[in-house]
Amino acid sequence: MNLVKAIGFKVISAFLFACLSALVRQIGDAVPVGQIVFFRSACAIPPVLLIYALRGEFREAVRTTRVFGQIGRGSLSVCGMYSNFAALQRLPLADQTAISFASPLITVALAAFILKERVRVYRWSAVFIGFIGVIVMLIPHLDFSQYMVAGTMSVAAIGSLLALSSAFFNAGTTIQTRRLTQSEATSSIVFYFSLMTALAGLASLPFAWHTPNAYELTLLVSCGLFGGIGHIFLTESYRHAPASVIAPFDYSAMLWALLLGYWLFGELPTALVYAGASIVVAAGLFVIWRERKLGIGHKDEAEGPRTAEI
Repeated sequence: MNLVKAIGFKVISAFLFACLSALVRQIGDAVPVGQIVFFRSACAIPPVLLIYALRGEFREAVRTTRVFGQIGRGSLSVCGMYSNFAALQRLPLADQTAISFASPLITVALAAFILKERVRVYRWSAVFIGFIGVIVMLIPHLDFSQYMVAGTMSVAAIGSLLALSSAFFNAGTTIQTRRLTQSEATSSIVFYFSLMTALAGLASLPFAWHTPNAYELTLLVSCGLFGGIGHIFLTESYRHAPASVIAPFDYSAMLWALLLGYWLFGELPTALVYAGASIVVAAGLFVIWRERKLGIGHKDEAEGPRTAEI
């Protein structure tokens, strides 16, 4: 165990994923979501494969014995990434990040129903309280009087629902990852995630394509590099300490989102978003503490702070 390396790598990965989200928000008005998904995934594959090749793990990365399991996980990842990027086009960076923290709480609920894990009243209570926090965060974006009059949803409301949908898809991805890690290598899971999301983004190009200028192309390629290198740092962090020890540092992503959102876009969350995010983070930390106390060791090496799948 090397806590300094583990925590350092975890915080770096959270920063890189926050930078990726900021890039998506920056370019989202000009470039279709599918095109961003393609560049984020396709440009992440070379650095990931290079690292695995240098470690002598290239064959392990491309080998799989559970094709349909990889396809199932990849499909959930595609849905999570599309909804995540679409939410970033419509919401302040910190708001989207805060809502995404509901994903670990959703994972607890799904694990009870799908994996038949034993979830006691303490963790169920944390899930319930966490969802109260999500509702508090959603209040500023949900104007019900507007729906009564116009029958339409505001951009922020759509973004909030997309962010919440992304949290559900990422929770499903986590559940599928737990199944795959019983027989598949982490490198294989990461590689096929990138491959499937790249193909899904490529499939959308005939329907919506924006020819990027040099600046936009730089941002698009950077999305992939930040995502790929962030995944590498994330995986490395789990090599040096148990997941339950370093998982709380997932929430450093909120700090990076606040700083980047204010610096790049002049965005500051409302008081309700701060309050709701605090409730969700507290609930999430309680779940982490409870799982560590019970000695529940889930293999989350391939998962990101929200989810990775961003």
